[in-house]
Amino acid sequence: MVFRRTDGGLAVGQLRREMDRLFGDFFGPGGTAQAMFPARGFPALNIWEQGDALMAEAEVPGVKPEDVDVSVVGAELVIKGHRGGGEGEGVSYHRRERGLGEFSRTVRLPVEIDAAKVSASLQDGVLRITLPKAAAVKPRKIEVSAG
Repeated sequence: MVFRRTDGGLAVGQLRREMDRLFGDFFGPGGTAQAMFPARGFPALNIWEQGDALMAEAEVPGVKPEDVDVSVVGAELVIKGHRGGGEGEGVSYHRRERGLGEFSRTVRLPVEIDAAKVSASLQDGVLRITLPKAAAVKPRKIEVSAG
């Protein structure tokens, strides 16, 4: 008996090109599926582990410290805020790509966090958050006794 493996990647690529063409025809130039449905939320966020804490950085240009709220419940980080705009009377936009208004981003973290020790600062449009791990998830040295 002979088994033949076919590469389905060609069909998927063709489907994607057809969908991009469809969106391009419908929404005009640049109307690809990726442009219409971005893969990530706002704000853009990086999270990494450093020692006994997780570190997070979020891009929040144009947001004032008093307009952002950071909270942690268990292993979830929630960033909420408001980004205002420079709207004035009689303004007629030719292009408007920056999002304005309320935003919220919730991220499930890989470990429980000690919410009482979380700290955050906002400088130059970058929100930096230090998320100390809860004592229950930190490694603990176990003494081994003889006999």
